[in-house]
Amino acid sequence: MNENTASAEMSVNEVERAIVLSTLNARYIHASFGLRYLQANLGKLEDTCAIEEFTLDSRPADIVESLLKYKPVIVGFGIYIWNVRETERVVAMLKAVAPHVKVVLGGPEVSYEQAEQRIIGLADYVISGWGEVTFTELATGLLSGEGPADKYLTGVQPALSSIKMPYRLYDDEDIRNRVLYVEASRGCPFKCEFCLSALDKTAWPFDLDQFLEHMDALYQRGARHFKFVDRTFNLKIKNSIRILEFFLERMTDDLFLHFEVVPDHLPAALKEMIVRFPPQSLQFEIGIQSFNPEVQSLISRKQDNIAAAENIRWILTNSEAYVHADLIFGLPGDTLESFASSFDRLYQLQPHEIQVGILKRLKGSPIIRHVDEFGLIFNPEPPFNIVASKEFDFVTVQRISRFARFWDLIGNSGRFRSSLPLLLADRPFDNFLLLSDAIFAATGQTHKISLLRLFDLVFNAAAESVKGDDLLASALEEDFARSGLKSLPKFMQGKDGATSTRRHRSQHASRQARH
Repeated sequence: MNENTASAEMSVNEVERAIVLSTLNARYIHASFGLRYLQANLGKLEDTCAIEEFTLDSRPADIVESLLKYKPVIVGFGIYIWNVRETERVVAMLKAVAPHVKVVLGGPEVSYEQAEQRIIGLADYVISGWGEVTFTELATGLLSGEGPADKYLTGVQPALSSIKMPYRLYDDEDIRNRVLYVEASRGCPFKCEFCLSALDKTAWPFDLDQFLEHMDALYQRGARHFKFVDRTFNLKIKNSIRILEFFLERMTDDLFLHFEVVPDHLPAALKEMIVRFPPQSLQFEIGIQSFNPEVQSLISRKQDNIAAAENIRWILTNSEAYVHADLIFGLPGDTLESFASSFDRLYQLQPHEIQVGILKRLKGSPIIRHVDEFGLIFNPEPPFNIVASKEFDFVTVQRISRFARFWDLIGNSGRFRSSLPLLLADRPFDNFLLLSDAIFAATGQTHKISLLRLFDLVFNAAAESVKGDDLLASALEEDFARSGLKSLPKFMQGKDGATSTRRHRSQHASRQARH
């Protein structure tokens, strides 16, 4: 028996939890779906496993101390684009103070291009792809002193029917305070090259009866906020309808469902279900990404733009569903002018939110094949966003990044409903880009801007471009009256009757309610 084996067997006998699964979430409200899947599929080892979740602002020393309180033999980390650098520091410290602990990494960020990643050099094992089967096999071997010789393990993809669903592992605190991630299917049949799902062969549905039994169990325990992570919720319409019917039968004032839907596939049967949902209960994330057919062709994205636009318009006109639509800046073949055209076309449809994303190079995604032809240059550090190309210089990408941030604060927030049409007029993208430039010139920052200050910044930046200061001021005063702020912005101070708006308080905190 070697030293490592003896240490492992001794540890198993001494501690209650030989396995600790951990990750750094972007925010506390997020609950790690992947870790719960791993634990649910550990079989007889499940009771020896604990889950410890942290956030990005947690100190590495505090994380390591929390992990080591279990005296674990194995610590597994979920690695994503948003937490790889922070987790790297945690792993480095963990291996320094407890080198006997076996560190296992998994997740999309360590599944590809492994050779050059420092965090992989620090770890003992790395699992690429699906982890439910392979992590259990690895843990079983390590705890019996028979760990594999190969550091790099390719995850086995089992039939979904053999995977145990993890929903019972959401505890009462999760149900009360966190978003619950669920999935009725896994994978994606589409091949959009900016997405890792392009590597999937197809989409696989879970057994729907079993899935709905788990959803009912969560609902009976008090769960009311369900975020479906299916890449294509409306791919198989019969299943989509059954899921919607299930929740309609359990509708309450606080029930909220989030789905990612294919924009050009909305048959009549699905429409009939959508219109039955009350306000603030249904949210659709609709990925347009680009309306440019040449760009769509380059990135292998098949989308009927006319049908997509008509479906978005139908949802907004005929239902109470909240629409969050996505665009991506920096795609191969796109230009500033064509992106502006996509933005303007999408804005004219009036979705509740337009999420302007900056292209990121996800490790393993096929987008890399366009680097040379289009001169794509990506940030070498997370989030690996595009910083320049043949079409966009660095300064332009910076401007659009600020555009995206200010658009979220002003256009998406629902706080500027009265003034936004004046700010955008008949050239939404161009006018908002000028507004974004002006706000940044005045502040030199995109974050830590109070809402009160933002009202003044918008007024000062746009007063000259909007015909008539009084018209803009009146619209902003209407927006301010709904804000719930107690102090007056400077542009309103000293105006007759201005203080009366201070009595108007917002009745809802959510962005959906503000829209």
